[in-house]
Amino acid sequence: MTILLTILGLLGLGMQELLIIAFIVLLLFGARKIPELMRGIGKGVRSFKEGMKDIGDEVNKDSDDASQKK
Repeated sequence: MTILLTILGLLGLGMQELLIIAFIVLLLFGARKIPELMRGIGKGVRSFKEGMKDIGDEVNKDSDDASQKK
């Protein structure tokens, strides 16, 4: 959460701007679609994190295999 606030601070977005953006999103998508959108975003982030973890595991596995062969 603090990372998000830091990014928003760097972009110069204050509370008023965020409320305006939230209101526009609510108007465009409606109250029923927003939970579906957030669920989809959550699944995408989760999938991305799992992919990054898998890549890290592969790198660690390869480095362990290389050190055992020496």
